[in-house]
This record gives sequence, structure tokens and C-alpha cells, in this order.
Amino acid sequence: MTPAELEAYLRERIPLSRALAVEVIEAGPGRVVVAAPLEPNVNHRETVFGGSAYAVAVLAAWSVVLLRLRADGLEGRIVIRRGAMDYERPIAARFRAVASAPAAAEWRRLTAALARGRPARVAVSATLECAGTGAGRFDGEFVVLPPA
Repeated sequence: MTPAELEAYLRERIPLSRALAVEVIEAGPGRVVVAAPLEPNVNHRETVFGGSAYAVAVLAAWSVVLLRLRADGLEGRIVIRRGAMDYERPIAARFRAVASAPAAAEWRRLTAALARGRPARVAVSATLECAGTGAGRFDGEFVVLPPA
């Protein structure tokens, strides 16, 4: 899936991505990078609203799971189980979230569970960056539900 295809998919399937004005910069089974401007995500302090930063990070992490599943020819419904965000500094301009695919051993456990027709859990992290500087970190756990 190209960045443009992933962006269209997110805008169609996850309408919040439209409201956040999310743009997909990089899309691959090993890494996803999404960006968003300050303007639709601004808070009363002229920085990014924490909920927007969290949502952009979740979108990047969710997307890397989607693309990794597709690269492996697997299907499933991806849902977030839990997530935590550390905000390291205010974000006062366009920002991006960078998510990398889970470790190989963890991914093997996921594929084995799906092969048995069972839900599978996987941990994914994303970092927030603004102007080349780290601004936060999301750590989440997603569940992939096998096709019915």
C-alpha cells in the first residue's frame, strides 16, 4: 500500500484522520510515518492538543500493524486494547508520528495465534517528533481478531 493509498484508506475508514488533517508520509510493513499540522489540532495554548497527539500516534501504530498483516497475506480486525502516552514537550508546529513494526519474535506469536483462529495481541510504539526533536512516545497494545 502506498502512502497515498493508506491515507485514503484512513480517511475513509477512520474519519477522525480527516478532522486531524493527517497525511501519510511513509507506509510500509516495517515503518509508518504520519504527519499533522498544528492548525486543526491546536489547543488554548497554541500548541497541539494532547488528544490529537495521542490520536495521530495511535493511527501510525495501528497502520503499521495493518501493513504488516497485509505484507504477510494475513487478515484480521485490528483494535486497540490499551495505550499510554508520554508527553515530553509541547508541540507548536506541524508534527509527525513514527511507528515501527513489532519485533520478529512478537510478530511470530501473533501469526501463530491467528493461524489457530485465535485473537492475537501485539505491542507497538510510536514516537512523536516536531522540527526534528522528540516530543512524546506512545506505547500501545493492539488485538488482531481473526476473520469470522
